[in-house]
Amino acid sequence: MKHLISTAELTREEALLLLDTAEDMAATQERAVKKLPALRGITVVNLFYEDSTRTRISFEAAEKRLSADVINFAAKGSSVSKGESLKDTAQTLHAIGADAVVIRHPSSGAPQMLAERGWINTPILNAGDGQHEHPTQALLDAFTLRRRLHGNASRGKDLNGAHVVIVGDILHSRVARSNVWLLNTLGAKVTLVGPPTLIPSTTAHWPAETSYDLDAVLREQPDAVMLLRIQAERMQDAFFPHTREYARRWGLSEARLRRLPENSVVMHPGPMNRGLEISSAAADSPQSTVLEQVANGVSVRMAALYLLCSNENEGRA
Repeated sequence: MKHLISTAELTREEALLLLDTAEDMAATQERAVKKLPALRGITVVNLFYEDSTRTRISFEAAEKRLSADVINFAAKGSSVSKGESLKDTAQTLHAIGADAVVIRHPSSGAPQMLAERGWINTPILNAGDGQHEHPTQALLDAFTLRRRLHGNASRGKDLNGAHVVIVGDILHSRVARSNVWLLNTLGAKVTLVGPPTLIPSTTAHWPAETSYDLDAVLREQPDAVMLLRIQAERMQDAFFPHTREYARRWGLSEARLRRLPENSVVMHPGPMNRGLEISSAAADSPQSTVLEQVANGVSVRMAALYLLCSNENEGRA
């Protein structure tokens, strides 16, 4: 792999390599000294055009634990606010010696453009672009679910036969799109659930089933239920009558949690709207993997950076 732009482009072998490498990285994080010299001398730029907390901090932690030199770039307060184009920014990064770029952008396709236009010849990692994809989030979700299903024997395993239900704002979610493609590649069955107004028409071409009835889908006793945040900041219209109505029909309430099998996993990429898409009882239950997902994100991003940037380091040796 030269870049990590989309999970739709990953083969099963590449996905398993990323997940198994993340297992190795996770093992190093249990040591007293967590830092590795793997990317010493490599400069990674975090190019964030959107506000972010979890993703940016997770990438920065991963880069520093691999001993990379880190440059954080925020669009606010930079030349971007003065009208500088993505091309000019990329060429500036090339001039200062960036060896890899992690980009988060509000426009779908920006990381692909950066990777293909030749403005900068470095690995590009997509940290979320518009309503397109968020590949490392899907990888950390798969890593977390694989560990819950297979425990210490997860290395080399896929998710064949697992049933994952993704609930909520599918329309605006890049996390949902990346998860659908990756989970399908790993052999899982995916069901999308939400209000008809928040299910995109393009799902007819996705490798997933669609339902508007959460209770009916939960009766199938899925292996995992992934709740998505209602992205009010991306909504220009009213997509459902009221938040109370949404919580009643599509939220994972305490009553719905009790109807799930004890081994069903409750997932959420965060940040959570407690009482809307997920109840506090569900978010704080032993079945919840919310904090595990955050912790596993560092290991998964270490794996992605290591696999993409190792060639850069070898070329310098």
